[in-house]
Amino acid sequence: MSIHPSILSADFANLQAELESIASADAAHVDVMDNHFVPNLTLGLPIVQRLQEVSKIPLDVHLMIDDPDHWVPKYAELGVDSVTFHLEAAKDPLALTRTLRSIGAQAAIAIKPGTPVTDVVELLPEIDMLLVMTVEPGFGGQKLISETLAKIVQARSEIRKRGLTIALQVDGGVTESNISELAELGADCFVAGSAVFNFENRALQISKLRELSGSHSH
Repeated sequence: MSIHPSILSADFANLQAELESIASADAAHVDVMDNHFVPNLTLGLPIVQRLQEVSKIPLDVHLMIDDPDHWVPKYAELGVDSVTFHLEAAKDPLALTRTLRSIGAQAAIAIKPGTPVTDVVELLPEIDMLLVMTVEPGFGGQKLISETLAKIVQARSEIRKRGLTIALQVDGGVTESNISELAELGADCFVAGSAVFNFENRALQISKLRELSGSHSH
């Protein structure tokens, strides 16, 4: 079970200190938004490059952007651990996953709440992680959409059916009160924003979330 705190909830003026405060996490989740694919603008290539230079933990970069076919390789070339692009935005998702892996990054695909799991099943053998969005991407602090829970179960079953070991990540509204249920349904990688950054002691919060998610094995 891995915990990836989302720096979308961090203090943007002190990102290096904020990264230090989550050094016990498995990775830092970095949300790149372009104000086109989602109605928000966050940070881009130069900031991610700098984060990569100072971060003591791997970066899990989530590209909520148009034209990932153009941008994905540029993020991978920074040396980040994994790059997630949206199925809905990619012209050639298969080529993109292969490009990512050839550069040396883990390849991950995200699907929005309205995108069925069946749209992505053929690509499962080509990726390292599937991200099931449990809110509409764009803003942190939203409440998890309960209709997305069935998709976690379905995604886990499709992964298992193919004998794959890929990570199943959930992002959106993950809290202390629902992480155990999400783990039970089949998720094993959790993006948590306010559920980590709203607390003074982030290390304690990360280990609490890890504990709550940890009693389930898939």
